[in-house]
Amino acid sequence: MTETTNSSTPEAVNGNGNGQLSLSTEAARQLSTTTKTPPQMQEITSRWLLRLLPWVQCSGGVFRVNRRLTYELGDGRITFSTTGSDVRVIPAELTELPMLRGFDDTEVLGALADRFAQREVEAGEEIVSEGRPVDRLVLIAHGRVAKVSRGAYGDEQSLGVLADGDYLGESTLTSGGQFDFTARAKTKTTVLTLSRQDFEQLADQSPGLREHLDRWVSASGEHAHNDYGEAAIDLAAGHSGEPVLPGTFVDYEVSPREYELSVAQTVLRVHTRVSDLYNQPMSQLDQQLRLTIEALRERQEHELVNNREFGLLHNADFSQRIRTRGGRPTPDDLDDLLATVWKDPAFFLAHPQAIAAFGRECSKRGVYPQSIEAFGHKVPAWRGIPIFPCNKIPISATYTTSFLLMRTGQENQGVVGLHQTGIPDEYQPSLSVRFMNINEKAVISYLVSAYYSLAVLVPDALGVLEDVEVGRNG
Repeated sequence: MTETTNSSTPEAVNGNGNGQLSLSTEAARQLSTTTKTPPQMQEITSRWLLRLLPWVQCSGGVFRVNRRLTYELGDGRITFSTTGSDVRVIPAELTELPMLRGFDDTEVLGALADRFAQREVEAGEEIVSEGRPVDRLVLIAHGRVAKVSRGAYGDEQSLGVLADGDYLGESTLTSGGQFDFTARAKTKTTVLTLSRQDFEQLADQSPGLREHLDRWVSASGEHAHNDYGEAAIDLAAGHSGEPVLPGTFVDYEVSPREYELSVAQTVLRVHTRVSDLYNQPMSQLDQQLRLTIEALRERQEHELVNNREFGLLHNADFSQRIRTRGGRPTPDDLDDLLATVWKDPAFFLAHPQAIAAFGRECSKRGVYPQSIEAFGHKVPAWRGIPIFPCNKIPISATYTTSFLLMRTGQENQGVVGLHQTGIPDEYQPSLSVRFMNINEKAVISYLVSAYYSLAVLVPDALGVLEDVEVGRNG
């Protein structure tokens, strides 16, 4: 009798023929419910500026900033045109000089621009010297120039840094005098110079220019003003007896600046089949709206920083713009910035790379800035003023950016955000979501609109540290 042998293995008896002893995860997933997250979006940032600004209700859509009468001091910067290596000042830009502001004779301005001579200055070379007669007007077309002066104890003290578009020796055009500082090139610098002799020859040939200058000189003496250019208020103090007290009044600007609310908009489209059938566990319309609004708010913050009409970078007064001493942001530079907004500064705003560069410079010096808590977050601070990151502040092709410092609040004559709440179909403050239509393809359209603007109530509420290098140390 032949013995029967069972050749089956345990795998063949209990498995599926492939050596598998239990249900695979791939098959099991067909019966399970997947845990999902809401749609993620890398563009979303902390948007500190939107959180930190005090928002003022702008009911009429227009915000007017009334100020005391201020005499225009003409402290703008000058623009140049370049052809190859030749640099020429744009004639109309010469009206940025204090004594030429308002002069509109294009022919004379063109003749004046033609009389400037181009000069290349090497690093370390003096452009003008302290104590020498003011015999030339110098326009800085490109480069960095340090202003220094002899201190009370004989040491050299820094008076700041000039760069593209700045000028010195403007009194050449009127009173002359002596330079009370030395201007020394920090880098290779291109300057345009106009001698006093050439200017006088042109003024003698142009009665209109001579009359304008005489009128400017006489007006400068007539219009008494304070250090900020505001019309002076006559007061008496420290007197005794019964002297005749001065009479005065506070004059206002007759054409104050008005800010209109700006808008960021888009049309959100959702197919009815999607919104009807695919709403569990999350509403498709809600998620589409959420991400669209996040993008609008990001654009809103970008506009508050960069818009040419009302953005912070373009509305800072020229007298409130300073430059770094050596390129990289140092504690000394931030101290200089604090000196421009010394009345109740609220916060710094800078690109994250600029904050990192400042941290590196502090580490070099063995200085370790403290951190403070804001909205449940730890943020770096300097002199007790928090430094908030904002990636909307641009970095140039040469890896330079800006630090901003501001005072905020209407009661502090600071920087304020402008919006209007209570608008039709409001979804968030000053943001509306309005149903538009359903087209013949069954697509629903919603108009999403955000209204906003920004106002700097007085010039010294905002300071900007420019030309901040953020490249890593070599």
